[in-house]
Amino acid sequence: MVWFETILVALTALTGLIWLLDKLFFAKRRLAAAGVLEEAREPVVVDYAKAFFPILALVLGLRSFVGEPFRIPSSSMMPTLLIGDFILVNKFAYGLRWPITNKKFLDNGEPERGDVVVFRPPHHPREDWIKRVVGLPGDTVGYHDNKVTVNGKELPYRAEGVYQGTGQGARETGATKLTEGMPGRPHFVLEREDSPFIPQGEGDWTVPAGHYFVMGDNRDNSEDSRFWGFLPEANLRGKAILVWMNFDWSADRKVDVSRLGTRIP
Repeated sequence: MVWFETILVALTALTGLIWLLDKLFFAKRRLAAAGVLEEAREPVVVDYAKAFFPILALVLGLRSFVGEPFRIPSSSMMPTLLIGDFILVNKFAYGLRWPITNKKFLDNGEPERGDVVVFRPPHHPREDWIKRVVGLPGDTVGYHDNKVTVNGKELPYRAEGVYQGTGQGARETGATKLTEGMPGRPHFVLEREDSPFIPQGEGDWTVPAGHYFVMGDNRDNSEDSRFWGFLPEANLRGKAILVWMNFDWSADRKVDVSRLGTRIP
């Protein structure tokens, strides 16, 4: 959420500036004015700044450069990720980036095919989305008849039965659950024959340099690269690694403990 990040940066900068200015200028004046026997009292605003700045700075540093929590709001990554999942995103997997601007200042690896990534889509730059990387720079990706091809090779599929959804994901009940055999990164996907996305979601795409082709695991209910194009590397936010909580408001506000600590394949 860009607004939260902006507020966090602003509060950290403000409290730090108040603390610094007081230490450099105003604290000495207060001591001189108080004299030897009288205690020099700090203004309330300085007291609060000194108390909150270390906490805000720590949260900002961890959130920006180590790991950040995100909540899954939609069904586009089912059955891998469910509505209400709270996930942890590795913020240094693809290089360190400055808060707000998302500009990279330190390289530290690139996405691999099959990674689940959080990013800001080109057409909604103030939102955070999550999809799976299917095509790397230079790849040719095809999607026909609910099957993905990468560089002319069709990924293998194995039917796992009919999917049974729960909570807000119950509307996906009846979809076919399959294992998509992406080399080294097999994972589940959903497909259904009655989806309105099938006719307009088919095609072939060659991924340009500095970009990625991303898709949701819920193939017939995902707005992804098939519809809005390639994901620029500069828009990456991090790599999703695990589910640390699930809280679905529609399911009697229950926490699904079976999701805790689930690794994201």
